[in-house]
Amino acid sequence: MKPPVLALVIALLVATLACGSTTPSAIPTPEQSVFDSGHTAYGFFPSPPELTSKSMLGILQAIGQHGDVILLQKEVPWTDFLNGSDGKSQSIQEQRDLTTLAGRNGLEVIYVVDPLNGLDRRQFAPLPPQLEGANFGTPAIRQAFKNYTLRLVREFHPRYLGLASEINTYADAHPEDFPNYLSLYHELYAAIKAEAPDTQVFVTFQWDDLNNVIPFDTSRGEPYQTKWEQVEAFEPDLDVWAISTYPFVAFDSAAEIPVDYYTPLLTRTNKPLAVAEGGYNSQEIQPFHGTPQDQVDYLNAIHSQIGGRLDFWIYLILNDINLESYIPNLAANGLGDTANTLGWFGYVGLRSQDGTPKPALATWDSFRISQ
Repeated sequence: MKPPVLALVIALLVATLACGSTTPSAIPTPEQSVFDSGHTAYGFFPSPPELTSKSMLGILQAIGQHGDVILLQKEVPWTDFLNGSDGKSQSIQEQRDLTTLAGRNGLEVIYVVDPLNGLDRRQFAPLPPQLEGANFGTPAIRQAFKNYTLRLVREFHPRYLGLASEINTYADAHPEDFPNYLSLYHELYAAIKAEAPDTQVFVTFQWDDLNNVIPFDTSRGEPYQTKWEQVEAFEPDLDVWAISTYPFVAFDSAAEIPVDYYTPLLTRTNKPLAVAEGGYNSQEIQPFHGTPQDQVDYLNAIHSQIGGRLDFWIYLILNDINLESYIPNLAANGLGDTANTLGWFGYVGLRSQDGTPKPALATWDSFRISQ
């Protein structure tokens, strides 16, 4: 089964709500970038508790009080970039608008290109009819991916740019196509560095899957036998080792997270680390368990084990989500059957839907402030 990571879908659905009717001439930039501070950049996905523009604006303001960055992850708009990188694109405009709104709240942006389905990392994101059945070896896919990525580089001059999310899940499902993705990644890494040598390029790896501890993953191997080969295949072109982690899918409580669960990263590489997404539920959502204390224990596990090496740390959502608000939009986008899965993440937030803080928010803030 797929690892249940829905942040990408949430970001996709809310991005248009962040767009105003006018576009400022320049994106606000901070006088002092958090990326130059020598500290970990803390942040969230820009996912509002409800699918309204008011809720979107409110969550960006709140993230500005509890974080430094947002992670903006959008599916590749294949059709827009089949024939070049310079054409008009609604996706680029949406990201520009959301980047502008983030800047107004003192937030910088980490960008991730997402070719895969956020609901099932074994599959591509929806493809246009002329590309149905394509894979990473298909010339049109490779060219559109490259055109879109280089447009992001030119448009936003990102400090950090991810080129896929949880790619090891796709590698498990499609070992025959994974070498095609690897060759594309290495080609694109060189192209990015030729234009923007300071941009830090990465992909993310689903840590719980990489360590074979997800109990309902029928393809898993021996627990805790980390599949390092899937990460190291990207070297030397991997500027940051970035993971996602939702250990509530593997453990009944965060107290059960082993004291050395994340520490193998420290000795496997000398490069910076990052948590590109993750979280823990604050209440039971069958079949998973969670309490407010579990959220505290989860944050402490990451901070105590690898916190000193993190370039950035992205927690999935600041506020819990109102599933009833999302259901009509899911249905309208042909995703109505995903509502139950989305519900697994409904209480991952560090605040309730109305903004009431949970105990873990104070833990999060203490880590950020004490740097």
